[in-house]
Amino acid sequence: MVLPYTTLPLSASTISANPFRVNIAESTLDEFKTLLGLSKLAPQTYENTQGDRRYGVTGEWMREAKEKWLDFDWKKREEYINSFPHYTASVIDDNQKKYSIHFIALYSERADAVPLVFLHGWPGSFLEFLPILELLKSKYTPATLPYHVIVPSLLGFIFSSPPPLDENFGTRDVARIIDKLVVGLGFGDGYVVQGGDIGSNAARVMSLGHASCKAIHVNVFAVQEPAGFDIATINEAERKGLDRAKWFNSVGRAYAITHATRPATIGSILASNPLALLVWIGEKFLDWTDDDPPLDTILEAVTLYWLTETFPRAIYTYRGYYAPDTPRPGVGYLSKPLGFSWFPKEVLPVPRSWVAAAGNLVFFRQHDKGGHFAALEVPEVLLKDVEGFVEQVWPKVKKQ
Repeated sequence: MVLPYTTLPLSASTISANPFRVNIAESTLDEFKTLLGLSKLAPQTYENTQGDRRYGVTGEWMREAKEKWLDFDWKKREEYINSFPHYTASVIDDNQKKYSIHFIALYSERADAVPLVFLHGWPGSFLEFLPILELLKSKYTPATLPYHVIVPSLLGFIFSSPPPLDENFGTRDVARIIDKLVVGLGFGDGYVVQGGDIGSNAARVMSLGHASCKAIHVNVFAVQEPAGFDIATINEAERKGLDRAKWFNSVGRAYAITHATRPATIGSILASNPLALLVWIGEKFLDWTDDDPPLDTILEAVTLYWLTETFPRAIYTYRGYYAPDTPRPGVGYLSKPLGFSWFPKEVLPVPRSWVAAAGNLVFFRQHDKGGHFAALEVPEVLLKDVEGFVEQVWPKVKKQ
């Protein structure tokens, strides 16, 4: 039986995509529950009893989370995850090294379907995009779906290969490997990328350095204040956004500096204790969203990280942005079509004019709800933006 959305009507592929099924061994789940049960909660302190979470997650939240996590039914979530078509493909890099890349795909039967790639970041994964994939499945049939949708797990994340032990990998390498994957699947004539967080940075590099990437849409755009910027020219929501960016830069980015400057240390710490991983990642889901996500959503994300040993393998790109001995990935003016969706509780919600100064901004929408995990928080809104962007730019860029 051939499942829906799994038939790729192209003959241009140069790599084989093998069907993949998520199936975590019971012994791994048993070990996880044992370690979680033995993990100690911190004693009450002034800092962890502040209800406004000014100093981080509260002890009360951690106690509730641990209790619920001990009863968390991973296998039930696995069933839902496997309702989407998963694959792995072997990607050969320029130096002939091979990397196995995991991805979800919804293939269309339409000959004119647009290849559309969604890229996650940290502490995200393909899980972020399942609500959007669900919307697409409910909105379209395989015969009417306007896109070939590809959702890769970035190198080092979840079921994809880790970065090599003998090379200093970063965002440029992520962009190159993902481009090789998408081109190898048969989309060398052109594709569109959507990304947030690390995915946004990778999309920008893909736009600059890879011909098959024809346009990008992002919901995060890290950029410096342009010369001549006048704060009087922006609206009230954008002013509040700049205040939030100041908050993040002053008290919210210590984690990133740690990832960049002491990745081996923090990687070892969080790989040794599931409760430690939960507090490190759970804080981000609480701080970076407009409304606190359901606890089950956070537990699912952290469980997947733990079961796949993702954390220590996945923070390597931070060195390119914060570590003093690693050059920042070069990102110049983006001349290809650029779309940007602005959400108020993003951690760096820069004004439209800042983005327009850095790239060929042809599509912009400002929203009054949503944060850093937009695909998870407001999937209908983000999907509508991406569909509007693709409809606007694809008729032009597909001919280039």
